[in-house]
Amino acid sequence: MSATLFLCGDVMLGRGIDQALPHPCPPQIHESYMQSALGYLRLAERANGAIRIPLDFAYVWGAALEEFDRVQPAARIINLETSITLSESYEPKGINYRMSPANARCLTAASIDCCVLANNHVLDWGAAGLLDTLDVLKELGIATAGAGRDFAEARAPAVLETLAGARILVFSFASGTSGTPRHWAARDGRPGINLLPDFSKDTVHAIARQIEEVRRPLDIVIASIHWGPNWGYEIGERERRFAHELIDEAWVSVIHGHSSHHAKAIEVYKERLILYGCGDFLNDYEGIAGYEEFRGDLALMYFASIDPHSGYLSALELVPLQIRRFQLVHPSREDTGWLQKTLDRESSRFGAHIRMGAHGLAAEWVRAKAAADAERKRESEK
Repeated sequence: MSATLFLCGDVMLGRGIDQALPHPCPPQIHESYMQSALGYLRLAERANGAIRIPLDFAYVWGAALEEFDRVQPAARIINLETSITLSESYEPKGINYRMSPANARCLTAASIDCCVLANNHVLDWGAAGLLDTLDVLKELGIATAGAGRDFAEARAPAVLETLAGARILVFSFASGTSGTPRHWAARDGRPGINLLPDFSKDTVHAIARQIEEVRRPLDIVIASIHWGPNWGYEIGERERRFAHELIDEAWVSVIHGHSSHHAKAIEVYKERLILYGCGDFLNDYEGIAGYEEFRGDLALMYFASIDPHSGYLSALELVPLQIRRFQLVHPSREDTGWLQKTLDRESSRFGAHIRMGAHGLAAEWVRAKAAADAERKRESEK
């Protein structure tokens, strides 16, 4: 029996979205482009029409809630790229995302199980903002990985109980290639994130040892990695090698990559899933000009079905959505077709193909003989 996981890219609930929710932070922000977060709300309205505020907490998820009800995934895992805090100790880095703790219930409105936090925005409002984020998520009953009050907590996986006898272990890492500041790394006695030193074999060995310390039979292991630039389809050779080595040595089932503002290539390596970049899932970018050719307004829900006995990917469904007026809606047939062609073009380099499916898109790949034989055996035993 497979466990179906929901994965997505960056969930950015700060700035304009926070201002549209019932209990926003003070709107002042520290950007050269905009001095008030309300400006992003106005840009979105100018681009796509009026937004009736305050929004209810479920509003932003829109059509995604219908898909959750249909699929009923065993776990819902997001990259939360927003600090949950009222802290005013902002990092002078040009863009700072935060949402009010009183608005964080929008995460429970979608029954999110785990927020990975190793990214380049969770410390936008300093260590105080990170500690507030950890406290709020704990109070809401949402597991976290990738950040903590010290190094031990930052590197510890989230452990999600799912099927009988099976668990999902979520390890979260950030790379400096995503723009994550080096000084954000957690240390003994100092809050921060789980920052990768590099993509070397020594780093792979260290991760593999950590996984082996906690892994049990039937565990599904996810390595969630914030890496690479915001725009562009290129997959660096060192990132690809690192992903392969994590599968070879640490026997990771899913590489959950994010940082790019648009979806990137998919690979199935030794029957295990690599998502090189999941794209943005929720943001306040409507009305901002630039990079239109990448269609950052199109989002994807990744529903990956994993066999806990083997760790193999048995199916991958991709549900296209679009961000409009701070809400996820179903895109047009033309936009879905554009996304299918783009993802198929990028993924075909790695032996995966993206086709139109019953509920959007579906991935196809050449299955190894051992995996195909195991699947036939399971079907015959039903």
